[in-house]
Amino acid sequence: MTGKPQLSFWQIWNMCFGFLGIQFGFALQNANVSRIFQTLGADVDEIPMLWIAAPLTGLLVQPIVGYFSDRTWTRLGRRRPYFMVGAILATLALLAMPNSPTLWIAAGLLWILDASINVSMEPFRAFVGDQLPQKQRPTGYLMQSFFIGIGSVIASLLPWLLAKAGVGNTAGPGEVPDTVRYAFYFGGAVLFLAILWTVLRTREYPPETLEAWDEAPPLPARDFEPKRIRRHALAWLVAGIAAVAGIVEWRLDKQLLILAGLMIFYGAALLIRTWLRSTNAFTNIVDDMQEMPAAMRTLAVVQFFSWFALFAMWIYTTSAVAEMHFGSTDTTSAAYNEGANWVGVLFAAYNGFAALAAIAIPWMVRMFGIRFSHLINAVLGGLGLLSITVIRDPQWLLLSMAGVGFAWASILSLPYALLSDSVPAQKMGVYMGIFNFFIVIPQLVAASVLGVLLKTFFGGAPIQALTIGGISLVVAGLCVLRVPQPAPVSQTSVAR
Repeated sequence: MTGKPQLSFWQIWNMCFGFLGIQFGFALQNANVSRIFQTLGADVDEIPMLWIAAPLTGLLVQPIVGYFSDRTWTRLGRRRPYFMVGAILATLALLAMPNSPTLWIAAGLLWILDASINVSMEPFRAFVGDQLPQKQRPTGYLMQSFFIGIGSVIASLLPWLLAKAGVGNTAGPGEVPDTVRYAFYFGGAVLFLAILWTVLRTREYPPETLEAWDEAPPLPARDFEPKRIRRHALAWLVAGIAAVAGIVEWRLDKQLLILAGLMIFYGAALLIRTWLRSTNAFTNIVDDMQEMPAAMRTLAVVQFFSWFALFAMWIYTTSAVAEMHFGSTDTTSAAYNEGANWVGVLFAAYNGFAALAAIAIPWMVRMFGIRFSHLINAVLGGLGLLSITVIRDPQWLLLSMAGVGFAWASILSLPYALLSDSVPAQKMGVYMGIFNFFIVIPQLVAASVLGVLLKTFFGGAPIQALTIGGISLVVAGLCVLRVPQPAPVSQTSVAR
């Protein structure tokens, strides 16, 4: 049996093109949702809590979608049915978001939007692992990064471009400006059409063919030990309950209850698993979490610090730049909205640099390997975020975004390339979904503790969240050196 065939440039292009639409939706969300929340009356220190629904949704949706997509085979294939369902729901949410009449409706629509994008996005990650041999996987994930960069540039720029074209950029209290409203309408159309292109222009290998071509080392035999799992469960439950008691007793910020709740939830899930003898989605996902490959465990630490930094940037850049560089915290003022639009330009810039980095990173990988390339890019991103706190001319913030762009392209590709080489084909979807935990958990931690840290140590100054994020990215880069090197690709794996 020869190895998995290599795909041509245009075949990889078509299979990744849907990420243009996915990131169009994410970029509109990341650059504008905090603005919408503030417009509808949210205070700056309330914004992290309003964002909580998005990562919590991903925590639940992605492993479930991954588990079922591993077991799906239809006329549309294995992953593509999930692409379409997510695209339709996300498009409807994008159309509704800028028309939210109240803050709680906007928060609910963010939940729906993020859940729908996750339904499409998780199978896209597994799709690359399914379709490409080991040697081409970095190229596939970097192609996704390229489309993420291009889509995000256009999406982030839309409100600014519409304002330049004469569309109204201010509105009355509690009303979203037309620049944001029309950007979301356009984004919904792009998201749906881009994903539809991938669905119609690609094909998938049946599960039995993928298993025959599997290049990953086999996972060790599973040894179910109820006593050991029960001990872990009780430890998590006790730790979570103690954390709740401490938060209440010392009257700490209520956002910290989210972390305590996660500890209790995980402990309860492990305990329930020890009582179940039947095999189902729940037991399989819990068991897969317990038996993660070693590379995945070490990558979890890298992902934690990377996504903690990114979430800090997404939440606080608008308020930080508007206050520090444009001198306004009043959401109805021209200065604030000019600053918010400039953040859209900055976010477009880092995504544009990410698209360029996606072209350069394959050269870096050939020269330095995957791990050292990721270290270099993460440090560049950390320095970029730290520089925002010292630069005073907002135009020069574009230079900061160059470093952030290289980090962003690397975060979206190289950890997945390292992971896919260690995951068997029949579990590619579920492990990509579980890997999302290490994207979601740091976002929940950021939402829980950043507001507390800023109020306690930095006088509530949002710019200091970017300092914390910059340090976190440097730590992420250093941690990647602990990840095992992928095994070399055999010659048969690249044969036609």
